Amino acid sequence: MVNQARLLYIIFGPVSSLDGNCDYCCSGHVVWQKMIEGPTDETSLKGLADAIKLLYDPEAREWTADDVISLVDELSVVPREWLLENNARLLILSGNNICFTFMASKAVNGRAVELARLVVFLALVCEKDLYCMDWAVKMMQKVCKVFSTPGERNIFLQSVENAFAHMVMDMLQAVLAGKPAG
Repeated sequence: MVNQARLLYIIFGPVSSLDGNCDYCCSGHVVWQKMIEGPTDETSLKGLADAIKLLYDPEAREWTADDVISLVDELSVVPREWLLENNARLLILSGNNICFTFMASKAVNGRAVELARLVVFLALVCEKDLYCMDWAVKMMQKVCKVFSTPGERNIFLQSVENAFAHMVMDMLQAVLAGKPAG
């Protein structure tokens, strides 16, 4: 799956043209570091998201939900682990089904803390990119139903609260240090 993720990134990921403009479909060289160095824009991820949607298409049937989850997981570490904001943006652009399936997988596999951080960044991306915040809330409510026990759900919700608190503290420290936040 690692090679497939790299190939998908090479074909549909952001590239830099000779004039310095970045886009996902122009000629130039692959910008491997773009997803790990800082938040990226929607345009840089649109090609990847569209390709993932095509792979997940129910009519295609060559790729299972597990295949797509593995692909997105692998993609988010090419060449190294992406900023979570970029991962959240890719999931949003990939659509409700892929986003929910990816998040539900984390829930059922006991990765509540990781999922909580992702939820916080989904909300951040919704705010920054002017998407409807109601979407993020409904997605989180839907994911909450995946947890098999109230205890697991409460741990997840506490983790979301902690992740928001950490983000606010990080932003406050950045502002106090005179650095741009986010």
